[in-house]
Amino acid sequence: MIPATTPVDPLTMRRAMGRFATGVAVVTTRGADGAPHGMTVNSLTSVSLEPPLLLVCLTTGARSTDAVVSAGRFAVSILSSRQEHLALRFARRGEDHFAGLDVTHGRHRVPVIPDAFAHLECDVERHFTAGDHVVVIGHVRDACERDGEPLGFLRGRFS
Repeated sequence: MIPATTPVDPLTMRRAMGRFATGVAVVTTRGADGAPHGMTVNSLTSVSLEPPLLLVCLTTGARSTDAVVSAGRFAVSILSSRQEHLALRFARRGEDHFAGLDVTHGRHRVPVIPDAFAHLECDVERHFTAGDHVVVIGHVRDACERDGEPLGFLRGRFS
């Protein structure tokens, strides 16, 4: 018999998962009105190489999440070690993340972060709610990478 345990509170969960080193990326899209949307994420993983699929978790109720789901298309810009300021910028809520930023566009007209370590442009394959996030499976339609070092995140800090 498995002994009963007490539920894991959010702080304990955050601390435990903070021991898992991740990269840092910005997910971007265009809303129905043409305005760019974006948010910082570190919950990103490859799902399949054939077909090329990735998974990203986005905050439920965020404007950027709603824009990704409604647009059906998004980009993932994996940040380089020199782009911590962009990770912080796109993590703040309620700001115009793109103000003064010289954004480029990928082949599929989705905004991408300039000089990122890598870009992946995706169509939304499917999405579903899981707890306080929306899990999005993206079918990768285009990808490119640059030389350099990725921005890392461990124990609540960039590395």
